[in-house]
Amino acid sequence: MKGGVLSAPGDYIYFKSQVPLHKIPIGSKQWRYYDFGPKVVPPLICLPGIAGTADVYYKQIMSLSMKGYRVISVDIPRAWNNHEWIQAFEKFLDAIDVHHIHLYGTALGGFLAQLFAQHRPRRVRSLVLSNTFVETTSFSASMPWARIVGWAPAFILKRHVLSGIRDSPQEPFIADSVDFVVSQVETLEREDLASRLTLTADAASVGPLLLPDSSITLMDTNDYCATPLSLKDQVCERYPGARRAYLKSGGDFPFLSRPDEVNLHLQLHLRRVGVEARPDLIPGVPKDDSGGSSKEPNNGRKDADDSSENDKRDSETPPTESAEPPLAPEATGSHDLDNQLLKMAKLSNDTGESVTPPSENSFFRDKQNLLVSRAILNITCEIFILNMLSLYLGNCTLTENVAAM
Repeated sequence: MKGGVLSAPGDYIYFKSQVPLHKIPIGSKQWRYYDFGPKVVPPLICLPGIAGTADVYYKQIMSLSMKGYRVISVDIPRAWNNHEWIQAFEKFLDAIDVHHIHLYGTALGGFLAQLFAQHRPRRVRSLVLSNTFVETTSFSASMPWARIVGWAPAFILKRHVLSGIRDSPQEPFIADSVDFVVSQVETLEREDLASRLTLTADAASVGPLLLPDSSITLMDTNDYCATPLSLKDQVCERYPGARRAYLKSGGDFPFLSRPDEVNLHLQLHLRRVGVEARPDLIPGVPKDDSGGSSKEPNNGRKDADDSSENDKRDSETPPTESAEPPLAPEATGSHDLDNQLLKMAKLSNDTGESVTPPSENSFFRDKQNLLVSRAILNITCEIFILNMLSLYLGNCTLTENVAAM
């Protein structure tokens, strides 16, 4: 990897300041990944596409970890065939002491997730596949120069990768997601791009999975996508019993352009396959909707608002190794919003109709408007009281002057 992102969004800068980036060598592979959330929860591992890095899932890490889920986002290491990828990924899981996993893969990441589930069925508990495919024959046919991709210069590889990303006028949130991914491509070295293109051009297909269709969610966008519709249809035909989560728009990178909807569907999927979130292990997050604080210790860390409470707690309470600092304070009202969103998503899955959930931003924007209105009302009352007081004092002074005369 080369240098970082030049012009980064504010929430991404905050994410980088809170979540550490891990780099570990395993054999001949260099793994770069983020791992955040309670360690006792089976992780959701995110695999990016050709143009992605571990950083592209930062919105999922920020949101789901605060709700008590563990999220691991990884870079695809330099693997030159599917067998090498499967072995490398298994060694990575062994190195971080993770055995049973849930995979979320987009594009090439979704294809690799299916391959791993096919060849290592005991380790994969569920799949979330987005804008992906089950075979690479069409890509192999469109790259006659695949045999020399390992010797191609970096600018040619980058141009080929970016050629699949739509650069015509788009909605602002989709344009922002494209800009972010393009900036991530600039951080990739030539060998990284060459290995990913090789994996895509290597003619292969996913075989039958032992995983039941009920443990698979297909999350696709209905607008433009670099993955041809015919290939996405093959995925739907392969897993007819899978849950469907369609997004009206979002482009190639809905996890960046539509994070609220994607995070909602991911949370719903994890609940459906039996992953129990542990918000009680996140310091500063209430255990329930009553707003009460967690009884779990804060790993020796004390916030300014709850230092007096921490002093009163039992010192004999055992520490929790899975507790990590929260990414951002979360209000009690957000839990009500989560429940509302989950109910709407469940209704959408049951009826087959697309339901667009309200965003968290609108929820907090309404709350902020209410607070501003209250502040204006208080100021108005204070001005009225001051005016009345001035009038009263003025009358008193006038009375005293008349009496003196």
